[in-house]
Amino acid sequence: MSLSRHLPGSRRAAAVASGLITGPAAFQISNPNPPLNTNPDSSSSISTSTPLLQSRNITSQSDTKNLFQKPTPQSTCNMSTMPAQHGHSEACCNIPPVVSKGYGAKGGYEELGGFKSYVTGPKDTTRGIISIYDIFGFYPQTLQGADILATSDHSRSYRVFMPDWFVGEPCPIEWFPPNTEEKQKNLGGFFQKNPPPSVAAKVPGYVEAVSAKYPEIKSWAIMGFCWGGKVVSLVTSKPDTVFKAAVECHPAMVDPADASGIKVPLAMLASKDEPPADVEKFEANLTGPKHVEIFGDQIHGWMAARSDLEDERVRSEYTRGYETVLKFLSQHV
Repeated sequence: MSLSRHLPGSRRAAAVASGLITGPAAFQISNPNPPLNTNPDSSSSISTSTPLLQSRNITSQSDTKNLFQKPTPQSTCNMSTMPAQHGHSEACCNIPPVVSKGYGAKGGYEELGGFKSYVTGPKDTTRGIISIYDIFGFYPQTLQGADILATSDHSRSYRVFMPDWFVGEPCPIEWFPPNTEEKQKNLGGFFQKNPPPSVAAKVPGYVEAVSAKYPEIKSWAIMGFCWGGKVVSLVTSKPDTVFKAAVECHPAMVDPADASGIKVPLAMLASKDEPPADVEKFEANLTGPKHVEIFGDQIHGWMAARSDLEDERVRSEYTRGYETVLKFLSQHV
């Protein structure tokens, strides 16, 4: 399935930008937009020069006119693996058992740079992560992922900041799948209102505001999910980026041209729903340290809001995804 690279406008762009081509997984919603709390107290080392670490069994992409059809097996790849023989310590990460539903977030909410922000992690750490959520905003699965990143690496911790770019108006999950004229129209309006370039332009100012309040943070990474993955590409392709490393999880609108300008270490964890050819080309165009992997039996969104954590396989790959991210960041941040 081919993804358009042009965000604003058409109904096709609405679904393309989301990457949500299949129906949403069933999951429990636990107060996805909680009130502001101004007191938030709440494996392997990756071979950075190794090409795409996965088994490749890639076939041609389907016709774009079938945009809203569920991807067929021909559009997927075999499960990728990350070998353990590159000198890493498997004990570097100690991810707690993932909570399937009813997750209680460990962080809190602050006003930073004009945005309500979920903040989690130790206050005395010198490392920070800006997390760009998917189009559904503050969902339990996404918040749990931020908490995992904050403290699961015993050798280093992170302070994670997740700003509310949608200002309390995320995309309703009920709009997916986009299988009616009304849903397609709504999505088109949402993406025209919230194009990734407009958010990417706000990220430097946001980091500056966070740094003013938390001057102890000296080293920054950025991570984005789905729609947020495109934001990461746009931010890190700027020559003056402040980020030392970047991560894209099941990114929407994968454009190999973006990769040519990215010089910081970057990890891309793709799902079965991103076009494999675009993922390959993106990986080939990266010139810095990289880890690119396709989780070939996971849907677009498995590390964020669309993750069905009650499914044992999904929960396992959700955990492995965050372990992969932590191992990558441990080398570069």
